[in-house]
Amino acid sequence: MLMQTLPTPSMLPAVEAADEDVALARRAAMADVGAFEQLYRRHHRRVHGVIVRLVGQASGRAEDLTQEAFVRAWQALPAFRFESAISTWLHRLAVNTALMELRSRRSRPWQDDDEDALDSIATPDTAGRALLGRDLERAVASLPPRARAVLVLHDVEGWKHEEIAGELGMAVGSSKAQLHRARGLLRARIGERL
Repeated sequence: MLMQTLPTPSMLPAVEAADEDVALARRAAMADVGAFEQLYRRHHRRVHGVIVRLVGQASGRAEDLTQEAFVRAWQALPAFRFESAISTWLHRLAVNTALMELRSRRSRPWQDDDEDALDSIATPDTAGRALLGRDLERAVASLPPRARAVLVLHDVEGWKHEEIAGELGMAVGSSKAQLHRARGLLRARIGERL
């Protein structure tokens, strides 16, 4: 019976990381810059990656938005209630920062120079998987902005169409249509490369 309540060894690293995040966040909330720097180092790649996938900008703009997300985190930490994991909270801040950027750029022309950004976020675990992952990231980055945002939010982040429609200021039917469009364009673009 006792063995059933003890964490398995595979659970320990995740629990320890979450506990360390909580301790760092509590210290950072009390203006401990060193603790916040450690949180930044632990989570900046994931935050940057979601921002790149959503806004489709090269490292310059995506890096600016990543920094903006962490500035917001620094400002909001004193009010954080620890009801969710720090990583979840930071991820949501990153998504919100990227969505605000998308909303603010609706009337401005889009610039897609994602090639360098995509190379920087690829994870070369094996040559074949890295190449396939980079091709997929490039194909996603080449999608029209709203279609890309809907695809990433729905298929990658797991949002429902109602949530996407609310965040992007579109009808639920438009969200579904953009997702269908994005998937079709992806199939065509990936098929061209294979």
